[in-house]
Amino acid sequence: MNIHEYQAKSILSAYGLEVPKGLLAHTSEEAVKAAESINSSVYVIKAQVHAGGRGKAGGIKLAKSTAEVRKIASSMLGMKLKTDQTGDEEKIVRKLYIEEGSDIAKELYLSLVLDRSSASISIIASSEGGMDIEEVSQHNPEKILTARVDPTIGLQEFHIRKICFGLNLDRGLHKQFSNTLHGLYRAFIDKEALQIEINPLVITKNGHIVPLDAKFSFDDSALYRHQDIEKMFDPYEQDPLEVRAAQHGINYVRMSGEIGCMVNGAGLAMATMDIINLYGGSPANFLDVGGTADEERVLQALNIITEDKNVKGVLINIFGGIVRCDVIAKGVMNAAKIAKISIPIVVRLAGTNAEIGMKILSESNLSLYPAPDVDSAAKKIVELTR
Repeated sequence: MNIHEYQAKSILSAYGLEVPKGLLAHTSEEAVKAAESINSSVYVIKAQVHAGGRGKAGGIKLAKSTAEVRKIASSMLGMKLKTDQTGDEEKIVRKLYIEEGSDIAKELYLSLVLDRSSASISIIASSEGGMDIEEVSQHNPEKILTARVDPTIGLQEFHIRKICFGLNLDRGLHKQFSNTLHGLYRAFIDKEALQIEINPLVITKNGHIVPLDAKFSFDDSALYRHQDIEKMFDPYEQDPLEVRAAQHGINYVRMSGEIGCMVNGAGLAMATMDIINLYGGSPANFLDVGGTADEERVLQALNIITEDKNVKGVLINIFGGIVRCDVIAKGVMNAAKIAKISIPIVVRLAGTNAEIGMKILSESNLSLYPAPDVDSAAKKIVELTR
């Protein structure tokens, strides 16, 4: 789960980081009131969407008066923002963050990320803040610093010294940087984050270290322990089909292909997507209907899959363990009738009551194609979608 910049900064502030004064606004009038309350010589108006590259896309602008704040807010609210990170889809700007301007002397990059390959928390820093870190990594890899922290030991002073000297920070800033990094690390651990990214982390002309932007990504599986974070969820920033799927207990992620997938079990779902690729197709989604799926959940899953306009066919791959294949077959058949699904659906069933399930599908007189194994199922759906 991701959150907005204004939410991220509220967390950073709670962990002792110095953040610029800022207030949220949903209308141009609220934006003006926020600016008047902040009372700065320069205001920064920031579109609150879950995407980087907002500045390049016109989602971050400066104003020198409340009149300018009103004008910019009026034009920015409701605009459709498209950045490198949104892809072809655009984000509608529904709220703004009005922030005091900062007198910047130097921009840095700093992030903490869960590194599964080394079972550590990686601190990544660069003296080239404010830029696309991917470009820096590609063209100037020597400017990327990494310090790996063993979570059983925690953040140590030698990690901080490595980053401070690598960034060539003035010695007078080392203590302040240490406090900043300790605060970030505590937030990362306490909130069970997957990533915290500060870009840019700036050094102001009066010697303060300030996060000008902040992104958090949290472990969804841990959110039940963090209701304060869970309340920060913004459904407008997530694919509506993914939101609907979650409401029905379905794990669904939309992708860019043409073959919809419905599978029970995450591992089997990944293998199913791989075999579709192997035979020249492209999966339109990851969907794990769960090990205890019933007819209603199957119906909802198929509705969600087929509402994606890119889907030209569906591959259902079910291994009946706890779930019975005849229940899945009835759910598929009823869904095809109720939703009037016209695209081909190839079904492979194995396990509990698989033969009964295959018989139900064969006698349905619908556009359902039973397949005896995964290979023939994948070949068939690729053939039908072409």
